Amino acid sequence: MSKVLKIFEKIIVWTLLCLMMAAVLVSTVELAFTLFQQLMKPPIFLLNIEEMLEVFGFFLMVLIGLELLESIKTYLEEDRVHAEVVFLVAIVAMSRKVIIVDYKDVSPEMLYGIAVVIIALAGGYFLVRRALHLYPYKKQKQKNEELHT
Repeated sequence: MSKVLKIFEKIIVWTLLCLMMAAVLVSTVELAFTLFQQLMKPPIFLLNIEEMLEVFGFFLMVLIGLELLESIKTYLEEDRVHAEVVFLVAIVAMSRKVIIVDYKDVSPEMLYGIAVVIIALAGGYFLVRRALHLYPYKKQKQKNEELHT
């Protein structure tokens, strides 16, 4: 039964990897198309603030997709989830939210909430990095020992 579950898990992870690759590819093409459209509108090669924010938000979405792709790939290779990558994806996602948010339409409470989430994510990332530095993962420790011998 355990072997069947492992095979099922691998199939699902490979499917997720393929779907994420397709999503990142489509997002990149759409980003290029959107940027081209925005640059070709009069005045040519000039973007206003809203257009730049749209492009930056889209760009960060592609980066989030790439980080998720890396996370899935790492899970396939090492059979574990890297907590630091998850924190980085969340930090980039919150950064994207801060960049694209329309401050006229958002309450101060919402902004405080976003700030608290970003601080919590940064603190969590710091703690994970510190823990990894103090207590390295066994496979990584073995690789380091092999390099130094």
